[in-house]
Amino acid sequence: MNARDLAALSPLVVTAAAAVVVMLGIACCRSHRLTIGLTLLGLVAAIVSLAPASRIAPRHVTALLVMDPYALLYSGLILAAALAVAMFSYGYLERRRGRREEFYLLLLTATLGALVLAASDHFVSFFLGLEILSVSLYALVAYPRAAPISIEAGIKYLVLAGVSSAFLLFGMALVYADLGTLAFSRLAEAAAGAASPAPGQLPQVAVLAGLGLIIVGIGFKLALVPFHLWTPDVYEGAPAPTTAFVATVSKGAVFALLVRYFTVLNVHQYPPLMLLLAILAIASMFVGNLLALRQRNLKRLLAYSSISHMGYLLVALMASGPQAAAAVTYYLAAYFVTTLGAFGVVAALSGGEKDADVLEDYRGLAWRRPGPAAVLTVMMLSLAGIPLTAGFIGKFYVLRAGVDSSLWLLVLVLVANSTIGLFYYLRVIRTLYGRQAERAAEVGAPESAPTAPRIGVLAAAALAALVLLLGWLGVYPAPALRAIEAAVSGLF
Repeated sequence: MNARDLAALSPLVVTAAAAVVVMLGIACCRSHRLTIGLTLLGLVAAIVSLAPASRIAPRHVTALLVMDPYALLYSGLILAAALAVAMFSYGYLERRRGRREEFYLLLLTATLGALVLAASDHFVSFFLGLEILSVSLYALVAYPRAAPISIEAGIKYLVLAGVSSAFLLFGMALVYADLGTLAFSRLAEAAAGAASPAPGQLPQVAVLAGLGLIIVGIGFKLALVPFHLWTPDVYEGAPAPTTAFVATVSKGAVFALLVRYFTVLNVHQYPPLMLLLAILAIASMFVGNLLALRQRNLKRLLAYSSISHMGYLLVALMASGPQAAAAVTYYLAAYFVTTLGAFGVVAALSGGEKDADVLEDYRGLAWRRPGPAAVLTVMMLSLAGIPLTAGFIGKFYVLRAGVDSSLWLLVLVLVANSTIGLFYYLRVIRTLYGRQAERAAEVGAPESAPTAPRIGVLAAAALAALVLLLGWLGVYPAPALRAIEAAVSGLF
């Protein structure tokens, strides 16, 4: 490895170095302020290092990683999201007892695993990045050790993530046994013979079986139906900043790799796999939206909402061409901003040892705390796909990708489920602007307003930045779309 390789890998190197510095800082001087300062400095330095890396891209660094514009784009999304999560975490952890500093160390190592996934061009780096991410998330989910619900969530995530890793490894073994390679760049050529066997030869079913097992393993990571059962419990039990990280960085990194893998392999040449993806997409959209209708817990509502959004993304993933990859990337960028904003409000309003996740706690919030209520309102409108928000533009491009590829059934299902989703998103907004007296009448208690902590400077700055980004992506998306199209064009 030479200097140009190190420069190309500088976002990963800086993030890993930041984790080491934070660890040494904790060992030398246990200070929450020092630790958050070092964490923010490391993440900002990693974002800045994207500039020199982009001047060298595209560049293969060994057979495992490729630093091209696509990887750098997703690296920027991941690092920016991790920065927002760290900013939300400071005030959230400051209001809780126990050790706080190790949370940031785990956050940095999880971010490093996500960066490896975004740059992976090999099954080995894919699995290593996934395990670095997952092992860090086990601890982040169960970080409040005194809370039984968090320990339960951590154990559930540990068990199901282990099962998904087993599916992935078995699928990789079958693909390697038939194709003789683990490198994405060589899979398309090797798979051509398997997909189109010579006359008189039986098709090599091991490839299809392996790809199917890989999709099952990834389905667990993305919480696609029927592999979604862990999602509401983990979202509810994990600390609000961790939930924001799982909903955005974790799923976004896996989707980044999935787009690269499916593009290189040209998965459209396997009709059985396309049928499997269509079934997963339809089931995820319907199950996610219908179960969200029944939720009285905001974090569980957002958990089922995320399941439906992963189904929307599968519609664009099944389309073909650069436009489909651009639609997935733009939708993920809008989803990052919106979901981080929603969970950021939950984290900012959570005081004591319990998160502010019961939906009724938000009744009348607009009259007590108009700022956070306005932010949550905008985020709900974006998730619903209302015009002038990033969510509307994202859904428009997903629909266009589906129409251009003649995926009519999936497009109709997406439109129908977007209509269903309007109900529970607008119900959250109605709760925000309801009167506190309504809550008292419903629960049979005297009229009172739940106390919420003061929002810290870091959390307020992060929420303000997310609102501005949401408006920019919804009103003037052209610059972001041009950057995304330029980045994904290198995959084709």
